[in-house]
Amino acid sequence: MITLELTDALLSLCPLEKKCDWKFLYFTTGNSKGLPIYQCATCGLQTQYPAPKAKELYDEGYYTGKSEYSYVDERSQFPYYAHVWDARLRSIQKHVSSGKFLDIGSSFGGFLSRAKAIGFTVQGVELSKFSSDYANQNQIPTYNGDLLSAKFPKHEFEVITLIEVIEHLENPALIFSEISRILKPGGLLVIQTANFEGWQAIQAGSSYHYYLPGHIFYYSHSNLVSILEKKGFQRFLPFFGVDFPLLAKLKKAKGSFKRIRDYLRWFSISFYHFNSKRKKDGKPKTSSYVLYAFK
Repeated sequence: MITLELTDALLSLCPLEKKCDWKFLYFTTGNSKGLPIYQCATCGLQTQYPAPKAKELYDEGYYTGKSEYSYVDERSQFPYYAHVWDARLRSIQKHVSSGKFLDIGSSFGGFLSRAKAIGFTVQGVELSKFSSDYANQNQIPTYNGDLLSAKFPKHEFEVITLIEVIEHLENPALIFSEISRILKPGGLLVIQTANFEGWQAIQAGSSYHYYLPGHIFYYSHSNLVSILEKKGFQRFLPFFGVDFPLLAKLKKAKGSFKRIRDYLRWFSISFYHFNSKRKKDGKPKTSSYVLYAFK
């Protein structure tokens, strides 16, 4: 299935050395069936190709949970999501206590509202006009568009976060260069995504739940570190699992409970949380993953 035209197209997006050896891996078989997945035999990076058009995916229905492929409308859940946002911010502040804070893919601005409350100067970037308008109306400055078109000044931010966002972005070669350009020396980049070196992803294969229409590139701890090293990042702190305690997860989950028996979900959440800290043959048991990268 690899043609010369396709190879050239994928090579142009390579965030490493453009020495990718792309091979067709499989069509997905999970909840989102039939997505064509290619993998680089050199670095392990995976991609969905051809990629969907962002404007066709991220309409108002996506942000309100009404589309077939959609996002949870977090606005009604702000008090519950805040437990995780605040816990993550406490983790971030162990390394960077103040300054300018950019959240890429900032949605309705909930995370940034918590960062603003503890003294950060906040800025969002959000592709959806629907959700960016909501954020701006609530005094969370949000650029409506993509990161590359925002053209922020060089070394503008002390903290940049991409929480379950990097897999959505179409051109990693340009995206990682731009992130490095606008992050101050000594600044912190926080990425949360799936780690495709984790056993959860390896064992699920083509049925892995992280294969979704809007997820274009699929990373691993190894290739993310390699990419960021080439962009000038010098120190890395990986969290196999998440960068905040279990209690914050449990409090967030409570927001979706409607019946007493829903509290039983706390057991599965707890099991996954602790299992994510374990390894087998040197690889994490789960694919839950957060990376702190310091420039």
